[in-house]
Amino acid sequence: MRPSAADDMRRARWLIVLAIAMITMPLAAAQAQRTGAEPPPPAARNDSAFRALQARGANVMGVDQYTSVHRFDTLHDGGRIVLQRIEEDSAGTQTIRQHLRAIADAFGRGDFSMSREVHGMDVPGAAVLAERRAHITYEVRDVARGAELRIRTTDAAALKALRAFMEFQNADHRTGHRHHD
Repeated sequence: MRPSAADDMRRARWLIVLAIAMITMPLAAAQAQRTGAEPPPPAARNDSAFRALQARGANVMGVDQYTSVHRFDTLHDGGRIVLQRIEEDSAGTQTIRQHLRAIADAFGRGDFSMSREVHGMDVPGAAVLAERRAHITYEVRDVARGAELRIRTTDAAALKALRAFMEFQNADHRTGHRHHD
């Protein structure tokens, strides 16, 4: 029995999707290898909540979120936030560096309003991080195409809050990144 025209069309669409995936996956892997982090999955671009997050993030951070990569690592003594441009972009790199320095200063004062503005809600763990700010240090260093904010604490309550904060960030930014100790 010969397949119907509809079956032929479905098969053709499936082959096109497969071909696109085979072409784009190695490109995404190469991009991730260059930056040391992974861009959000392509499906995230079709997610209206993610698009809204990206727009708010671009407004707060000053750089296009689709051409930048976030990473939120939890570490045994705290964590790190890395934000980088995917491609060389001196102006965007400078903007990122200024932004992470502003974040370090704000977080050190217990001000998490930029995170609230990006995410459209109070970020889990932020209230405790603000309360325990005297027990937390924030240090920014430049990295290729961006900056890294290193967060350190020996305070158990702050560490627990930081883990919740970072896990939420990874989930909301669709980084695919997880705990790193």
